[in-house]
Amino acid sequence: MKILLLEDDTALANILVDYLEDDYEVEQTYSMKKALLLAEELKFDLYIFDINVPDGDGISLLKELREFADNTPAIFITAFRDTKYLKSAFESGASDFIKKPFDLEELGQRISNIKRQFGLDNKINLAENIIFDTQTHTVQTPQKNYTMTHKESLFLHYLYKNRARVVSSDELLQNIWEFDEMPSDDAVRTLIKNLRKYIGKEHIINIRGEGYKFE
Repeated sequence: MKILLLEDDTALANILVDYLEDDYEVEQTYSMKKALLLAEELKFDLYIFDINVPDGDGISLLKELREFADNTPAIFITAFRDTKYLKSAFESGASDFIKKPFDLEELGQRISNIKRQFGLDNKINLAENIIFDTQTHTVQTPQKNYTMTHKESLFLHYLYKNRARVVSSDELLQNIWEFDEMPSDDAVRTLIKNLRKYIGKEHIINIRGEGYKFE
């Protein structure tokens, strides 16, 4: 699991990186502009953003990322007590928040909750007796075990993480492929067809004119 940490307090940033790197891969920056560049260049599983940094704020950063169909879950760190900031954070697409000062164990629990909520653990129960291993790119069913391609695995994981809503073909293309290798819509249909063979067509629903939804 890969985390992008935006925190301008040097001492706190070092403490958080030391703690998080025991279990996760972490990219850390003090700058909102740098965080935006990292988010555009790399794929992250979780954002941890401070609300207030010298060259901007985490809320504006998340709003900009959401405008580009980036639905990576985000936890905000804040020293503010005013609820208007928390309201703005959730309106921007935040998944959770934690107030300074906080115990590292509390942050760990919030991350664990995000992992459960968004299917970020290595092994995911897609349905009864269907287990998806995101590291080995395999699906285990009562009838057969399947080994997927890397793209099929990314595709299935993205649909699962966003199972609460319909995901368009354009969004899938933008989030699964790099810009310079962007395929046609036929590639999306082919991947959907393959995934339905593995887990059953009843789990990936085609919403006509809108996209796909994991059930």
